[in-house]
Order: sequence, then C-alpha cells, then structure tokens
Amino acid sequence: MARGCLIIGGRTTMLPIPHALLLVLDLGGTFVFAVSGAMVAVKHRLDILGVLVLAFVTGNVGGMTRDVLIGAVPPAAIADWKYLAVSVVAGLVTFFWYPVTDRLRDHMLWFDAIGLAFFAVAGAEKALVFNISPAMAAILGMLTGVGGGMLRDMLVTEIPVVLRADLYALAAFAGAAVVVGGHLSGVPPVISTAVGGVLCFALRFMAIRRGWHLPLAKLSRGQPDGSRSESHHRDEVH
Repeated sequence: MARGCLIIGGRTTMLPIPHALLLVLDLGGTFVFAVSGAMVAVKHRLDILGVLVLAFVTGNVGGMTRDVLIGAVPPAAIADWKYLAVSVVAGLVTFFWYPVTDRLRDHMLWFDAIGLAFFAVAGAEKALVFNISPAMAAILGMLTGVGGGMLRDMLVTEIPVVLRADLYALAAFAGAAVVVGGHLSGVPPVISTAVGGVLCFALRFMAIRRGWHLPLAKLSRGQPDGSRSESHHRDEVH
C-alpha cells in the first residue's frame, strides 16, 4: 500500500494513508465549510473582508485546533498556502455570486454532510499519525468537523448549529470512531476511512431527511420552548 511522508520535528514519519488522499480530504472539507461560512457572512450583511474572514474561520479553525492539540505546528492551514487559497476562492465565489449559491442552499446541506465526513475521518487519521490515544483520536476527529462552525456561529452571535442541529457532532464522532476502530483492528486505513466517511454522511443524511436528533430535557409547564426555532435552523447550512 502506498504511503505518504510527513515531516514531524525534523523527522520523516510514514502516513497510514496516502498523503495525497489526506490532503484531498482536508481541502475538500475546507472548501465546503468555507462556502457555508461565507454564506452566513453574506446573510448577516458583512462586508467582503468579513466574508473572507468567516470563510477562513469556518473552513480551517477545526483543523488548526486539532493540529495545535496534537503538536502538528505550525498548523497545516498556516504552513500550506493551499488552505488559504481554497478559503479565499470559496469566499469570493460566494460574495460575488451569492444569488446562485443561495439557490443551491438545499444542495449545500448535502455537500456540508460530505465536508463533515471528510473532516471527521481526516482528523482522526491525522491524530493517529501523531500517536494520539484511540479515544482522543476519535474526539479530535469530531472536533475537526465541528470546530470551525462553532466559532463561525459565535462570531455572528448565534447558538452554534452543532449544539442544536440533528445528529451533527454525533455523526462526526461515529465516522471518526470507525477510523479508530479500523486502526485497532488492523484494517487497511483506506478502507476504514471510506467506511467511516460513508457512515458519517449516512447519519447526517438520515437526520436531515427524517429529523433525527438527540433527546431534549423536559421543560417546566409554561416555560417557553426555545426548540421551536429548531425547524428554522435545521435548514441552515453549517
């Protein structure tokens, strides 16, 4: 099986999956999430700089946080110009052609699910490369998928979608857990990565289509139900 190389602290480390595949997963997720961040920025009437900032934040903060936590510094999004370029292109496309991207909002939900799958499995795989424990590798895979969106929502003073959307973080964690399970079982990484990505996407797909969500606490009688706005938020792009 082909393997790529990663420079860690001046030493060459073999990647468990081809480096090109890991890069494609990361950049693919970056583009999709950057578009979703730019769409939120336009919706909140931010100027072009604000759109580009939110695009970069949404597409890269999750991965940057993961890299800092596992000791992969400087983070890939800073060390490699491709991440900035992809984020800027996504932001500019959304800014200048927003009516077109807005019409594709429903389709973007599916692309967003694909981006979540990309980030979840790539995040877990990279954590394993740096010898992070299996449990933490799965959590870091989830963090890679949801971190950028959480900061994006906080920057526009909204409750993060990940805390109220249907099976968002759980889908990312499940996909990352499959990658980790495959690693522990000796399954070829390309196979476990593919299966984990498909599982993550499938959970998000079914959650969007059928409204699956985690249980909510019961409120006292007469207490306002903040979940009424959930049906509105469910159609937003993370």
